Amino acid sequence: MRILFIHQNFPGQFRHLAEYLSKDSNHQVIAICQPHAPKLAGVQVIQYQPSRAPSQHIHHYIRSTELHVLNGQAVAKLLFNLKESGFYPDIVVAHTGWGEALYVKDVFPKTKLIGFFEFYYQATGADADFDPEFPNTLDDILRIRTKNITHLLSLETVDAGICPTEWQKSTHPKEYQHKLHLIHEGINTKVATPKTDAIYYLPNGRTLSRNDEIITYVARNLEPYRGFHIMMRAVELICQRRPKTQFLIIGGDEVSYGRKLEKDDTWRKRMLKEISIDESRVHFLGRVPYQNYLQTLQISSAHIYLTVPFVLSWSILEAMAVGCPVIGSNTAPVREVIEHGRNGQLVDFFSITEIADAVDKLITDFDNTEKLRLAARQTILDHYTTSTGIRQYMDLFHSLLND
Repeated sequence: MRILFIHQNFPGQFRHLAEYLSKDSNHQVIAICQPHAPKLAGVQVIQYQPSRAPSQHIHHYIRSTELHVLNGQAVAKLLFNLKESGFYPDIVVAHTGWGEALYVKDVFPKTKLIGFFEFYYQATGADADFDPEFPNTLDDILRIRTKNITHLLSLETVDAGICPTEWQKSTHPKEYQHKLHLIHEGINTKVATPKTDAIYYLPNGRTLSRNDEIITYVARNLEPYRGFHIMMRAVELICQRRPKTQFLIIGGDEVSYGRKLEKDDTWRKRMLKEISIDESRVHFLGRVPYQNYLQTLQISSAHIYLTVPFVLSWSILEAMAVGCPVIGSNTAPVREVIEHGRNGQLVDFFSITEIADAVDKLITDFDNTEKLRLAARQTILDHYTTSTGIRQYMDLFHSLLND
């Protein structure tokens, strides 16, 4: 097969699939991405950049849509060049969120196009109106509806779509859900694996292991969408209750989702002004190499994962894969992977007391916590391995090509 991946941050969600395909000489694999993308050894990469930035004079509701059109236009030019060179892909697999796949069918009308659909925006019933600390304005409601322009065009165009979780699929309009297939890319359980003798070296030289009381928290950026503000309030209470507990907090100080902050302001600064903690025990590690990140999970006594109803993070699945006992928010995406009392603990997103109580239980009830560790990893082995994701993708490929 000739397979073309399109993802501005390639490989992104396509890493395991692209690696698998690139190792088979029966397949020709090409990827289109932007220059900053990590890329992937063994895969031919073609880079693109939009011809210009979106106009600052266009209505702010559609500024991101203009960027998507610019991305799609730049990619279309590369696709036309590929066509001129004689490359006709059998399958195109593209992330639809940035508009890069908008014009694939205009260049290759007979090629099967698979779109990756992470989330369909909505003003009510999901992320936007969940936290009362951040109420919607009328402007937010109107802007959010308009934000789906690219998603709707993509849903109309693709031959099939991919959603990584059932809940994320459910956010999309019902009239298009017949096109959407539930496929999670999977977790590499040979890398994300338990290691009872793991050690983590703090920047100050101290070493931590499973013999210590360790609370972990991970997010791409420390922000309210991932419950950072709630978690830090819980840290204050846990510090008071448990004088030996160490906190390992991984994540950057930018904002990935939700309202942007003023320059030089961060949610970490805001929360440290609001609460009183023993800062010698609360370690902000920033963004760390993947192996170091896994080490924090492998020594963790309890991993706190909070999220508004939004895209499910890889980190919760990787935490479960290493056998980490997870305290997760009782929100729809988390309930899809955590069954309370069987493979983790569910708590009210807003309740710092429930979070602290769950920490106490996991640290003091050793036998039950060990059962949760085993059940958490088994959940990943049963449902979220990379081999499962690859098999499901390949089944979809063959189904589309034989249609």
